[in-house]
Amino acid sequence: MTLPFSILDLAQVVEGGSVGKSFADSVSLAQKAEALGYNRVWYAEHHNIKSVASSATSVLIAHVAAQTTSIRLGAGGIMLPNHAPLLIAEQFGTLATLHPGRIDLGLGRAPGGDMGVIRAMRKDYERAAQSFPRDVEELIGYLSDPEHSVASGVRAIPGESTKVPVWILGSSLFGAQLAAKLGLPYAFASHFAPGDLMQAAEIYRRTFVPSRHLDAPYFMMACNIFAADTQEEAEFHFSTLKQAFVGIITKQRGLTSRPVENFEIPPHIAPHVEAMLQVSAVGTPDHVAERLSLFCDHVKPDEIIIAKNFHDHDARLRSLALTMEARERLAALQNAA
Repeated sequence: MTLPFSILDLAQVVEGGSVGKSFADSVSLAQKAEALGYNRVWYAEHHNIKSVASSATSVLIAHVAAQTTSIRLGAGGIMLPNHAPLLIAEQFGTLATLHPGRIDLGLGRAPGGDMGVIRAMRKDYERAAQSFPRDVEELIGYLSDPEHSVASGVRAIPGESTKVPVWILGSSLFGAQLAAKLGLPYAFASHFAPGDLMQAAEIYRRTFVPSRHLDAPYFMMACNIFAADTQEEAEFHFSTLKQAFVGIITKQRGLTSRPVENFEIPPHIAPHVEAMLQVSAVGTPDHVAERLSLFCDHVKPDEIIIAKNFHDHDARLRSLALTMEARERLAALQNAA
């Protein structure tokens, strides 16, 4: 069986672009992914970040779903401490009713922003984060048949009985443990926080409890992929992501930067940036396949979700196609092993 490939799209706002252009690009990205046979496209809830326009995640999913026909779409993820479970159940129940069999709901415990965002949300984040496991179960109850609801007398309409697949997202061991306990699929954010990847995968699989949602563990890892016709071109576009991670560490985040020839990470933060970039595959389809084969040998993911933080949209679409060529070569490598 060929390993499923999916896409993580943050509706990037690029230098020289606009939010409107970002949404148009998200539509064309999903349409291209659908045509190429990708499994799903997910959008993440982030706030107060100039380069990310996917903050109203459910609205963006609805917009893209209306202009595609078969590819799965979902949240990767909704930051549940920012929301009441009932409201998210109603939103994703609406999406699932409008687009049956195509909607996913990934849930995260982070706020999706800084302290200013937490204040603007009018939430007691610490308290909300502590109730995350209970809120996940409440939300699943709203999406289930009435007998599985944990909120007596309250029904999500729409939402009830839609059984939208719920995922737990994370970059630490907490999410792995919770997903295993609840018998849910788990997605690990190794595209920017790979430190606990191996341990999280091991804990999730070892402690997984089968549930009415899932019979066996299902682990998805995230990976940055920059595929191009030449190694030099791939490295050129990869400089956009390097600049973004430099901005994260130096707290100087801006719009998605234009690529730079021979970009060098400042030496004093290079170890931090390089650590964040460990789960990346950059180059021609052959090189990408070889790199992914190493991850598959060690992590054995059930699915890979790909972040493509390009500035140039045409280059991103080309990378999308070349990555599927890499998937074919990856399958050959894995079958030969």
